Amino acid sequence: MPFKLNIPAILACAAIVFSSASQAGVREDQLAQYASAAKVASTGFAGFSAERGRSLHTQNFTSGKPDTPACTSCHGKDTRGTGRAPSGKTIDAMAVSTTPARYTDPAKVEKWFKRNCTEVLGRVCTEQEKGDWLTFMLSQ
Repeated sequence: MPFKLNIPAILACAAIVFSSASQAGVREDQLAQYASAAKVASTGFAGFSAERGRSLHTQNFTSGKPDTPACTSCHGKDTRGTGRAPSGKTIDAMAVSTTPARYTDPAKVEKWFKRNCTEVLGRVCTEQEKGDWLTFMLSQ
C-alpha cells in the first residue's frame, strides 16, 4: 500500500510540537529574568532549587492570612491534583505535567505570585523564591 501524505495531519503535529517549544521558551525566559534579579539581590545566588521550591510550597507561614498559611491550603499537597480556593472555586493542577499551558503568560504568573505570596507569606515573594517555586512546578 503506497504511503499518502496527509498534509493537515503533518501541520497539526508541527503546531503541537512548536507550541510546546514556545511555551517552554516563555517559562525559561521568566526564570532567566528571576535569575538576573536574584543575582542583583544576592551575590551568593547560585541558581534555583526545586527542593527549595517544594519547601516553600509546603511550608506553613504565620505572617499571611490565617486561612491560607501555606500554598497547599488552596492548591493541595498533590501538585498534579486540583485545588480549591476558600471561595470554593476549583483550581487547576499546578504541575506542568498535568496542566501544560500553565506559566506561559508572564503577566498572569506575576499577578498570581503577587496575590498568593501576599496572602500566604504576608509579603511579596523574592525573585529567588519565585524561581525556586516555578522550578519545582516545572519538575512536577
